[in-house]
Amino acid sequence: MTQRSITRAWAVDASCLGNPGPMEYRGVDLTTGHVIFHFGPIKGTNNIGEFLAIVHAMALMYQRGITGYTIYSDSVNAQLWVKKQKCKTTLKREPETEQALNLIQRAETWLKTHSFRVPVEKWNTKEWGEIPADFGRK
Repeated sequence: MTQRSITRAWAVDASCLGNPGPMEYRGVDLTTGHVIFHFGPIKGTNNIGEFLAIVHAMALMYQRGITGYTIYSDSVNAQLWVKKQKCKTTLKREPETEQALNLIQRAETWLKTHSFRVPVEKWNTKEWGEIPADFGRK
């Protein structure tokens, strides 16, 4: 499979400058290449951003009645956290991280109160290149 052959899917990714640091995430439609959503920056970590991006994509698909799609993420940790409905971050609670921690709580609650699920697959960077939602800051 090539990147161009993937349809009916969204790709999500996060970027964080520092750990923790300014974090943002976004989702991209793989058919059109258009950015569907973008959030941040707020103080957080890359793993938090990856987790929130997947849940944001799921919630947006639910809200819009979108079915039959796949979400691609290059983060194994975030995929596991979504599956377990728990973000296993060690981010310390302080005024600058309050927004990220509140979003995590909201995302975990959404996962526990909504049965809506779509396949969340690992983006194969080695074969397909960088995930289209990548911020290009490596």
